[in-house]
Amino acid sequence: MPFASHRPASQIVRDMMRGYVQRQREAREYGAFLHSKVDTARLSMRADIGRSNEEVEARLAARRAQPSAKE
Repeated sequence: MPFASHRPASQIVRDMMRGYVQRQREAREYGAFLHSKVDTARLSMRADIGRSNEEVEARLAARRAQPSAKE
């Protein structure tokens, strides 16, 4: 936000309100996204198509042990 002192207070308040509304919208959208991901994971585990924590950890450990393409 450029120098707030050169703008009317009403404009500053409007900008602050827009920012607040945008942050609230993003928080709701992220919450819905996260809720959907958790529901999907729970359904896959109930259907026995998920992976155990041990399987995931072993797979990640194997990935970390491989040299990266950047090196």
